[in-house]
Amino acid sequence: EHGIDPRLLSNNAVRVVRILQNEGYDAFIVGGAVRDLLLGLKPKDFDVATNATPEQVKRLFKRAFLIGRRFQIVHVMFGQDLIEVTTFRGASDKPAIKDESGRLLRDNNFGTQSEDAARRDFTINAMYYNPANQVLLDYHGGIKDLRSKTLRVIGNPEQRYREDPVRMLRIVRFAAKLGFSIDKTTGAPIAALAPLMNNVPSARLFDEMLKLLMSGHSMSCLKELRARGLHQGLLPLLDVALEQPEAAHFIELSLEKTDQRIRQNKRISPGFLFATLLWTQVEEKWAEYRAKGEHPIPALVAASSDVLDVQTEKLAIQRRIATDMRDIWLLQPRLERRTGKSPYRLLENERFRAAYDFMLIRCEAGELEAELGQWWTEFIDASGDRRQEMIDTQMKRAPAGSQAKKRSRRSGHRHRKKSSAKTASETQDIIEKTE
Repeated sequence: EHGIDPRLLSNNAVRVVRILQNEGYDAFIVGGAVRDLLLGLKPKDFDVATNATPEQVKRLFKRAFLIGRRFQIVHVMFGQDLIEVTTFRGASDKPAIKDESGRLLRDNNFGTQSEDAARRDFTINAMYYNPANQVLLDYHGGIKDLRSKTLRVIGNPEQRYREDPVRMLRIVRFAAKLGFSIDKTTGAPIAALAPLMNNVPSARLFDEMLKLLMSGHSMSCLKELRARGLHQGLLPLLDVALEQPEAAHFIELSLEKTDQRIRQNKRISPGFLFATLLWTQVEEKWAEYRAKGEHPIPALVAASSDVLDVQTEKLAIQRRIATDMRDIWLLQPRLERRTGKSPYRLLENERFRAAYDFMLIRCEAGELEAELGQWWTEFIDASGDRRQEMIDTQMKRAPAGSQAKKRSRRSGHRHRKKSSAKTASETQDIIEKTE
């Protein structure tokens, strides 16, 4: 009756369920995987729920790791494939540990399957599938809501949002991703409770924003966030940019390209994604520093640092991702230099492809001449002779004395005093890294 195609199941998830059941435990595939299976989609991740405790689960698998403080779970690894196993959650005689706004801080109580279902966030995520007999258990009308394309919180919406404000972000992401409507009672408290997002740890907030932006429906998600008042403070500089027509056009174009790649199952770099979202703010800061007399590269370094400092106050952007963003930004001026050995060195740079794709978006947005993007597209695939011919043509077009001016500028930069954001040596280190 439910129509789940067993061929869409993960062999490793089925294996985990089978091992647990053979040991006498209850075990089911649960949550988003069941939702996607009912929609005829192949889930990206599989979660398993069981009445075995985390320690009991861990003993059954060679590569199993206990994680989590608020609620312990087990990660079971099969090569690079990760299956998340949770123990049924339940109520407790003792009140759960919460902060003053009602957010759960510690909640390690185990319970029955029905209690576990009541503790899940949305009805469409509270279904359990047993691959052994192909039986589906639905405790809260999830199939009905799935068929009517409705998102509904289990329990009292205000209380559930206070327990975990991230649920407000999740419901927006699911609405955009699945094309579902949000039940009126479920959506009603969101605007008033939006300030609770300020209590969410920045690292968790970053993870949720990354899921939202890499959902394949990022622009729809952002529009829904803004419509429900959830956007303020999540991406502080992006809030301002979306109010400016030119900046909004660049961001929409960037997110559209990102969504297309995700739908085509192409790889997306988080660093590239955030670099595009915050570029308009970097540009503004870059112009301010140049207006004060800073040379272009040191000015861009300072602008990048300013924007990242403001952004990371709210979102715990990982250092690796921030480095990727900075590298993509700093390669942009070099892409406009198409003379001498510079184009060849750029092709060897590990961030070249990301910087090139970034530049193409700038060209399409009208920020750069389309000819620049066309030149690089041809140069990438050209033979050695053709590449040299293209560079020679650019040399002839270059204004007389421009090379001498660049050499003079670099020489003068060696003796510059410390800039407002970086010392000369720090700036040179970054420039050499992008070289």
